[in-house]
Amino acid sequence: MVKPTSFSCTACGAVHSRWSGRCEACGEWNSIVEEAPLSAGPKGKTLGGKRGSVLSLTDLTTEEAPPLRTQSGIGELDRVLGGGLVPASAVLVGGDPGIGKSTLLLQAAAQFARAGLKTFYVSGEEASAQVRMRAQRLGLAEAPVKLATATALRDILTTLESERPDLVIIDSIQTMWSDTVEAAPGSVAQVRAAAYELTTFAKRSGTSVILVGHVTKDGQIAGPRVVEHMVDCVLYFEGERGHQFRILRSVKNRFGPADEIGVFEMTGAGLAEVANPSALFLSGRGAPSPGSVVFSGIEGTRPLLVEIQALVAPTPQAQPRRAVVGWDNARLAMILAVLEARCGIPFAGLDVYLNVAGGLKISEPAADLAVAAALLSAREDTALPADTVVFGEISLSGALRPVGQTENRLKEAQKLGFTAAITPSGGKTGGESGLRLIQMGDLTAFVGDIFGAG
Repeated sequence: MVKPTSFSCTACGAVHSRWSGRCEACGEWNSIVEEAPLSAGPKGKTLGGKRGSVLSLTDLTTEEAPPLRTQSGIGELDRVLGGGLVPASAVLVGGDPGIGKSTLLLQAAAQFARAGLKTFYVSGEEASAQVRMRAQRLGLAEAPVKLATATALRDILTTLESERPDLVIIDSIQTMWSDTVEAAPGSVAQVRAAAYELTTFAKRSGTSVILVGHVTKDGQIAGPRVVEHMVDCVLYFEGERGHQFRILRSVKNRFGPADEIGVFEMTGAGLAEVANPSALFLSGRGAPSPGSVVFSGIEGTRPLLVEIQALVAPTPQAQPRRAVVGWDNARLAMILAVLEARCGIPFAGLDVYLNVAGGLKISEPAADLAVAAALLSAREDTALPADTVVFGEISLSGALRPVGQTENRLKEAQKLGFTAAITPSGGKTGGESGLRLIQMGDLTAFVGDIFGAG
């Protein structure tokens, strides 16, 4: 039986059942190419192969040694990597243009080179003189890093095969071009082929490879998602242009915890790591004001305190505005609906603005209660005490649900001088935080006891 032939778009990766001049998914012309099926060999015959060894789980009686890691000396980067760089690993780093990816990786290359790794920095976007200028500005001109500027994948792999470095940084994967793929650089087919070749080289040679990837307008790494499946670790470099803070977040890590973050501060001399991010995010917080609440969250394994700000104002428009920065817009709509349905506090005819200070993005449901407190504080024009932190999850019934790692959240708050915490009832406290706990069973009790509303 003949296997059907498929056609795919080299620009967006969409699969089509037949060829056409224009891709219906992305609108590109002459981008659809034929993908021949894999051959099964002559009829009645099987393809020869080498038999591999097969082990049972019961045969693994001795504990395998953990992978050897090389620490860069940049504590925040080593934390996100899971304790350091693992040999033969492939790491993908994505981020918005101009956010500081090249600066971070050039600093990391210099640190790894000083730690004893033979390091290559391959730039496909800048000339050698431009990279040297940045190195001089960062004070890295004397670092033992080998520099190359190339985009031809075949030439790069040939050079790496002969030099055998310990670490290679490719900046960026979208500029790599393979002569075996009939597509433009940056297309889905080229990105996929380049990532596969570089990842295979890393596993075969024992060289660690760090790939820089651009992101699309919706914040995802440009190219096929299969690239994220190929690599061992996927990091996102986040931040707002108007803030000096940068967040390096791990979303996938085969050698360490996912959702770990590292915090950096952009300075004139490059990126400086922040040892105490909670103090930095709260450094600009002044006297207590309506709409300002401190949330004690968990990012990866790190407790982090951040200020949540809310503003509620009357609107002359028929449709009130809901603007959110740093949190989920759908989650805000749910909190507003629960406040109105369960507590009788309407927000109709009011514009609602919500902001997470410092440019941090929060995704955990534990921020529900802090967001509700900020909204109520802004609506009632009542400020919460400055020494109080808030966290907890809100269910659709209005009940407050306990969240994980309560003890770590409380210890971080106590370390920064907070004396009270508003939490859901039934959560583990540990009894060693030293904070005065105000526990609430449902949102109605919280609104009545804290704000006297409802």
